[in-house]
Amino acid sequence: MTTRLDVSDEVAGALAAGRPVVALESTVIAQGLPRPHNLEAARRMDAAVREAGAVPALIAVLGGRPTVGLGAAQLERLASGEGFVKASRRDLARLVAGGGNGATTVAATMALAHQAGIRVFATGGIGGVHRGGEASLDISADVAELARTPVAVVAAGAKAVLDLPRTLELLETLGVPVVGYRTKELPAFYTAESGLALEGCVESAQAAARLIRAHWALGLASGLLIANPPPADLALPAGLLEDWIAEALDQAAAAGVAGKAVTPFLLARLAALSGGRTLALNVALLESNARLAGTIAAALAAEGAT
Repeated sequence: MTTRLDVSDEVAGALAAGRPVVALESTVIAQGLPRPHNLEAARRMDAAVREAGAVPALIAVLGGRPTVGLGAAQLERLASGEGFVKASRRDLARLVAGGGNGATTVAATMALAHQAGIRVFATGGIGGVHRGGEASLDISADVAELARTPVAVVAAGAKAVLDLPRTLELLETLGVPVVGYRTKELPAFYTAESGLALEGCVESAQAAARLIRAHWALGLASGLLIANPPPADLALPAGLLEDWIAEALDQAAAAGVAGKAVTPFLLARLAALSGGRTLALNVALLESNARLAGTIAAALAAEGAT
């Protein structure tokens, strides 16, 4: 285990003993969800991972130290959002050199999880190609990270505000397996419906673990995306969601929002436009993904593959 990371005693002990560990990102806590929903989400994810038989490892940069496995006091500090920047892979060295605080995105969390020896990661939805990205080249670093970092990511697909067809096409081009969990359609974060067919599908956590193990046994260095549909009782109709997204995009353009501020802005606007429905669903799908990731990590550990 690299000495460049601060790893909690619980996480370090689990990794040393070959017990299952699940990485969790911190951007969703610091910037993605408002209080008190962010703390609720973090605690529900923690509990879901533990109920599945794994150890949760929330990752962030604290005072210039990449930290794997935040404690309760550190979580409270993170949830305040004060002094934390949204940190992708490109930002890690700057934060370490400058002693800064960063809430890690999917890309940064994957990079640090891999350094720590964690093979499974749960999040809400990955980033991807933004709408209009064919002209702007606004593409999330999450896609490149999946192509080069061998971590299995459990998510409700990509965020619905993105260009999903181009995101799926780019993942295919980069050799990243996208596998549906009990679905043959790419989930679209707040809805199970995207109209985009998936070639791969697994029906159990054990089957997902076998596929993950086979991918890495072949010497393939990329990650995998295990696409878990959002909870059916809270999922939104695709047509209604698209109407809200179109309105939120217009508002973002009018406000001049750009770069990495776009996704948090759009998610906040969707929460307002939906009367809080997307917010409740976001918390629920984070919990669902954490539980599935814990089960997959446990299946991998049972085979000695973590």
